[in-house]
Parts: sequence; C-alpha cells; structure tokens
Amino acid sequence: MSIVVNLDVMLAKRKMSSQELAEKIGITQANLSILKTNKGKAIRFSTLDSICKALNCTPGDILEYRED
Repeated sequence: MSIVVNLDVMLAKRKMSSQELAEKIGITQANLSILKTNKGKAIRFSTLDSICKALNCTPGDILEYRED
C-alpha cells in the first residue's frame, strides 16, 4: 500500500508557489519539498491542518491511497 501526497496538484489548482505555502504555514522550503516528493515518512496533524487552511482544501485532496 502507498500513500501519495498530491501537494503539487493542489498548489497548481490554487496558483500558489511552494515558497508562498511554506511561508504561510511556517515550515522550511526543505521540509515542504520532502512532503511534495513523497519522501516523508510522516506528517503532523498540525502541519496537515495548516496546509489545508492555506490551500482551502481537505486532507483527502492532498493525501491519496494507492494499492501497489
């Protein structure tokens, strides 16, 4: 099983840069990049909440389950 992070899709839909999102939610560009490239092992609920607020979306818009 795989959890895929569709952060790039939501950023494109909202016409927002990664840098802008990182500044809005208070994390580094490097940590946001780890999330965007699906290299992260975990995400804090508080970070997910901040991303959803900044992008006006739900966790289901960002996280997707795919079977291997």
